Amino acid sequence: MKITGKFTVKLNPLDFYAEAKAGLNLGRMSMDKTFHGELNATSQGEMLSAMTTTKGSAGYVAIEQVVGTLSGKKGGFVLQHFGTMDKGKDRLILEVTPDSGFDELTGISGTMEINIEDGQHYYVFDYELP
Repeated sequence: MKITGKFTVKLNPLDFYAEAKAGLNLGRMSMDKTFHGELNATSQGEMLSAMTTTKGSAGYVAIEQVVGTLSGKKGGFVLQHFGTMDKGKDRLILEVTPDSGFDELTGISGTMEINIEDGQHYYVFDYELP
């Protein structure tokens, strides 16, 4: 199944353990999202990021637990993020963590794309259920 929709995201800075060196900017943030459409859900998670001294180069990882309904099925799952920017060229891997689905979403697998247009966030979720 492939579905699309909109979502809102709120990021808030958190304290973190690692100390940045050599001009790097390390960050840790809480992440709260609300998904609309066939995925009608909320999520909470955490993100770690590193901004380099080179403009447009950075990286982040994140984990978020999504809970709500997906095409009418109740439950949840975990999304795992791995993103890099290389002098402005983006690459994002966003996948359902294996065996993280529960309730009616047990066994879910899939990938998600995120697009931002005019400040609005959109998702494309390609998933499978057993």
